[in-house]
Amino acid sequence: MTLLIKNGRVIDPKSGFDQQADILVEDNKIVKIADTIDAKVDQEIDATGLVVAPGLVDIHVHFREPGQTHKEDIHTGALAAAAGGFTTVVMMANTTPTISTVDTLTEVLASAAKEAIHVKTVATITDNFDGQHLTDFPALLEAGAVGFSDDGIPLTSAKVVKEAMDLAKANNTFISLHEEDPELNGILGLNENVAKKHFHVCGATGVAEYSMIARDVMIAYDRQAHVHIQHLSKAESVKVVEFAQQLGAQVTAEVAPQHFSKTEDLLLTKGTNAKMNPPLRLESDRLAVIEGLKSGVISVIATDHAPHHVDEKTVDDVTKAPSGMTGLETSLSLGLTHLVEAGHLTLPQFLEKMTSNPADLYGFDAGYLAEKGPADFVIFADQEERVVSEVFQSKAANSPFIGESLKGDVKYTICDGKIVFQRR
Repeated sequence: MTLLIKNGRVIDPKSGFDQQADILVEDNKIVKIADTIDAKVDQEIDATGLVVAPGLVDIHVHFREPGQTHKEDIHTGALAAAAGGFTTVVMMANTTPTISTVDTLTEVLASAAKEAIHVKTVATITDNFDGQHLTDFPALLEAGAVGFSDDGIPLTSAKVVKEAMDLAKANNTFISLHEEDPELNGILGLNENVAKKHFHVCGATGVAEYSMIARDVMIAYDRQAHVHIQHLSKAESVKVVEFAQQLGAQVTAEVAPQHFSKTEDLLLTKGTNAKMNPPLRLESDRLAVIEGLKSGVISVIATDHAPHHVDEKTVDDVTKAPSGMTGLETSLSLGLTHLVEAGHLTLPQFLEKMTSNPADLYGFDAGYLAEKGPADFVIFADQEERVVSEVFQSKAANSPFIGESLKGDVKYTICDGKIVFQRR
């Protein structure tokens, strides 16, 4: 199978390549990148006026399989990823049962292998999220886990965090942490300000997040181990991560598109679809995470794609609804709108956070464009306006961005040299 992509603006953030060029693909590899390529091929795409970039890489998605497939399953999650421009994703392990054993991991990876994109998964840090007993890291890595996270709940024991970091370091990997101290929090999904003023409850506090981040980055510093901070949302959290990095700690961090795009005020107009954990925060926090992206303190944008069934989100009492939003099909547009169009990042800088940086974090052969490299691409119109539809490839439509006009539209997603999504 040969494919020729003609006349696109080819951007490879890893090498700094950014110019109009043609790309020739044979099977699952890039054969040639040049100003002009004339070749007889099986398929040709005219990318005039479009951006051709590495397939996007999302290191934080919830595909709900096994056990919660009324919300999403690996197949519909992969379809949603392809529609959003992603060719590689990493699933979280808060399934039912959790991905804590080799048997469950093997079952999940067998399902993932059937998909047209690259679907990988972490395993849990502790057995069935018990917060106390570490899983068998060596056996899970051998069976195909790419890392470890108890995402969905925090590790409250500092002793367990230290032991997990030591075990991860001994196995040449890292742990990813969901940071919030439950003893400092009220109702999750509602930022403390809007929770108190409009819902008259105690919400999710900022100190619950940044105090636990402070504990864990300093343990990482002491153990000389790598820790990855998931979906940070507070200005103070950015400062804490920056401080640890300046000390020389091996700390990386991600932010979700919703946290650089919107504030807690969205809850007042979008209701339960704007309820997520960590919650949307203040404008000062939104601007602070953008500064973290600009400075490089935050190196990765990850969606935290969290689909829920419509019945679960359609409740009168916002405090009773589950937290989370479907994110794969809006993330590129949110970044183009709120980071690139707003003048905070150049297009290559933005794409770096969604391609080469997340791929390099895990050591994936992905996130770059080079001859002999993987034939994974997203082709999109960066200036085209689109109104977010209520129809998603995901099973879920719990997005607060439905009806909003955003920049950018994915035209093609190509994985292993095959078109896996095409805008009709």
